Amino acid sequence: VAQALHQRQIGGHRVVAAQLPTVFGDSLKRLNALLAAHRPALVICLGLAATRAAISLERVAINVDDARIADNAGAQPIDSPVIAGAPAAYFSTLPIKAMVRHLRDAGIPASVSNTAGTFVCNHVFYALMHRLSRRAGPGVRGGFIHIPALPQQAARQPGMASMALETQIQGIRTAIH
Repeated sequence: VAQALHQRQIGGHRVVAAQLPTVFGDSLKRLNALLAAHRPALVICLGLAATRAAISLERVAINVDDARIADNAGAQPIDSPVIAGAPAAYFSTLPIKAMVRHLRDAGIPASVSNTAGTFVCNHVFYALMHRLSRRAGPGVRGGFIHIPALPQQAARQPGMASMALETQIQGIRTAIH
């Protein structure tokens, strides 16, 4: 989805897409390097939520890593802070309810989610919001959006929800706009 929007102009701004590793710690090194290199006005991180049938705009990131499965490097932190000594949580600075309304008006299933979980998605979301609260210029917004599985992914898991790639692309384009 992100790659389909890479280098596109949306709302007068150029989209830069990049993939982060699904690895605690390494994902943040990559995120910080990208933020320093591009100095964005808006940051939206995407992640897969295979159990969800709608595009989910995350409301809050919490300062905890608690992995029920290992990340792609084998790490499985339990009840560890994302950033020691940092606040318990950060709220998205995206206009999530307005974004959901626009997505639904466009015929795209969308909802507000109150949890990004405690795996690498929340890890990235929390670290992003921590960084934006401390080092970004005024007006830099950020947040996290979970997207459903693709139909070809769901086909391997009977009963899994899915959403077509083109619908997801249209949805994220609408959300950015």
